[in-house]
Amino acid sequence: TLAKVAAFVVVMLVVGRRVIPWILHYVAHTGSRELFRLAVLAIALGVAFGAAKLFGVSLALGAFFAGMIMSESALSHRAAEESLPLRDAFSVLFFVSVGMLFDPFSLISNGWPILATLAIIVIGKSLAAFAIVVAFRYPIATALMISASLAQIGEFSFILAELGVGLKLLPEQGRDLILAGAILSIVLNPLMFLAVDWMKPWLERRAGKTASLDEAKPIGPATEPGQLASVAAPVKEDGPPPRTALTGHSILVGYGRVGSLVGASLKKAALPFLVIEDADKTLAKLRDDGIETVSGNAANSEVFAASNPEGAKRLILAIPNAFEAGQIVLARAANPKINVIARAHSDAEVEHLKGLGADTVIMGEREIARGIVEEVMEGKTEAAEEPKAPIT
Repeated sequence: TLAKVAAFVVVMLVVGRRVIPWILHYVAHTGSRELFRLAVLAIALGVAFGAAKLFGVSLALGAFFAGMIMSESALSHRAAEESLPLRDAFSVLFFVSVGMLFDPFSLISNGWPILATLAIIVIGKSLAAFAIVVAFRYPIATALMISASLAQIGEFSFILAELGVGLKLLPEQGRDLILAGAILSIVLNPLMFLAVDWMKPWLERRAGKTASLDEAKPIGPATEPGQLASVAAPVKEDGPPPRTALTGHSILVGYGRVGSLVGASLKKAALPFLVIEDADKTLAKLRDDGIETVSGNAANSEVFAASNPEGAKRLILAIPNAFEAGQIVLARAANPKINVIARAHSDAEVEHLKGLGADTVIMGEREIARGIVEEVMEGKTEAAEEPKAPIT
């Protein structure tokens, strides 16, 4: 079995990594949206079915590897968008079927066993995760966040429970306990994050690990106008990110398809800027390119403060999520004069961001229409300026 699994992984990483992206690009160039959608589904289901029949691997593992390989294609975002309706439908069916397996009367008949199961999930897992993270010398804030994240069990536990019952390794009562514990832990999980936010400052003060942003010294980045950072400022392990020394700069939030184009233009114009990003691969590439970064979510006040908004000239929100962008716009209180430029996908998002104080909101569809109209008008003007041939 291990040999078959290893062979499947090798085939997917060696052959699939080249074949699957090539297929997606070939189908995309046909210009048929329906064919591209069908290709995405055929690859996912085909790899999953082939993995089960040829290598004895589960359908779930096969589909997981197919998705992982497809994510390396430049068309992965489009593939995800095309499969989103089906994913939503399957998710609904999955959770409805799980709910039909759960016996609500078990909350009454097995109250104490359910509380014990919930305690193991919420308290036991959290304490174990906290101890492991602290043992590896990570900051307490990180340990608390990971502990809160693991204070629940999700859909994978449902799959294991059902397999256990089907293989007669787990009684149905055990499955009910797992389902009840999962549902209750998911409900309680937001409260765990609230508890973490309440406990973190007290624990950090107790451990003597708090450090103000003003005490943090930047390392490496250039501070003169027109210069770019040659070394990215590192993130402190026991506190918020160090505050940048840049002034009169642009804060670019997000470095995806839109943000990377904006960043390339800023770099070409030798305008000082830094990027707030939370994707590890993107951060590594930015550091290799000598662009200063702040790691984390810009909606986090400590992360945003590290970008020195008080001394910045403009804030560019290149992220596609208008709600999260709105949270960042509200943070402009640190510098009311900063010029905020954001992106949107609809008129409602434009109004939302404008209402929160964004100076300029650019909607893709409007810019496309404007570009088309400009081309039409320029063509019309050129035609009008051409001398007319004499009538003979």
